[in-house]
Amino acid sequence: MTGHHEAKAGPERLASALIEKAALTSDWLPAYRRAPRHLFVPDVIWPGRAGMNRQDDRVIRGQEPDIWWRAVYTDAPITTQWDDGAHTGPGKGKIPTCSNSMPTIVFSMLAALSVEDGHRVLEIGTGTGWNAALLCHRVGPENVVTVEVDEVSARDARERIRRAGFHPLCVVGDGTEGYPPGAPYDRTIATCSVGSVPRAWIEQTRPGGVVVTPWGPTYGGEAVARLVVGDDGSASGHFVGSSAFMRLRAQRVPRRHVREYLGGRKWPADGVRSLTRLSPDDIGDWAVMFAIGVRVPGAFPWMEEYDDGSYTLWLRDTAVTSWATADCETDRAEFEVYQAGPRRLWDEVETAYRWWERQGRPGFERFGLTVDGDGERVWLDSPDHPVPARRPDGRG
Repeated sequence: MTGHHEAKAGPERLASALIEKAALTSDWLPAYRRAPRHLFVPDVIWPGRAGMNRQDDRVIRGQEPDIWWRAVYTDAPITTQWDDGAHTGPGKGKIPTCSNSMPTIVFSMLAALSVEDGHRVLEIGTGTGWNAALLCHRVGPENVVTVEVDEVSARDARERIRRAGFHPLCVVGDGTEGYPPGAPYDRTIATCSVGSVPRAWIEQTRPGGVVVTPWGPTYGGEAVARLVVGDDGSASGHFVGSSAFMRLRAQRVPRRHVREYLGGRKWPADGVRSLTRLSPDDIGDWAVMFAIGVRVPGAFPWMEEYDDGSYTLWLRDTAVTSWATADCETDRAEFEVYQAGPRRLWDEVETAYRWWERQGRPGFERFGLTVDGDGERVWLDSPDHPVPARRPDGRG
């Protein structure tokens, strides 16, 4: 009985919550009602909100319908695939590779897309098909092209979209290439994150058109970029809010184990010891990780936790040449650091953090991104003020 009640009450309750957050606006409400989320959520899921259900608890609709319905109509992401489909449960796999995104983010990104009636839209990352269906209702199925690299996900999403009564062009392919036969598009939206905006997305979007994509450096931190395409083939615009999407498959960065950095020796191996007054706790927020990542390319963090609540922050570079550790213990004014390799990664991170502090601790909304023939540049407040990024060799 609860499942039946949730099926009726859940959609309106979630709509009210999204409207209150100003995520779901009146122009998207008809699409929300015409393409309800539950039509695009598979029977086997891993709900994403701790407290309602842990992500590592697989929920099967036929066995736990009440939990399934509550998850669908909660403002939280739902993982629908692990390890490109290799892990099906129970428990969780290593890397989530498909999801039905958090509704707040879905509608915030659609709002940033600024679609109008009759616009042609290219979507990168069909996923479960919900976003494509919402777009179909808004601009017409004949104006929507959606691209998905995973053949199984693409097949399942296409069936869900068609059962909902929509018939966009569903393409199985590498999203980095867009879909040239359908170009030019008025709008391009990605439901996966990138560290470099594929040129095809900009080239296939008409001048004056908009590209909306999650963007984040290797280090961590991520936000949604809203880029307007110029007559010269460039694209530029501000970030419009925080995000946390799965990486475009073609841009995944493999991460090697710490043992490969230590060369078979025990930590601290050849690391040089120093002390810092900057606590690793101070550099863990998403916005500061973004700023650090822009300034410190080709590096990423990992936290090794201990039973007493202390932890070691590991920093490693993607070239597997350098590493650093910083120990975080409570009630300490100074923290022990070890660094090895041609890059002094902790020094780079601390320099980036101090820069962020001097700029007034900016949030995502003060940053922007420009993509042109010279490459990509993240800027602060204005394209005239690019963020000073260090080169991968540690200089710059």
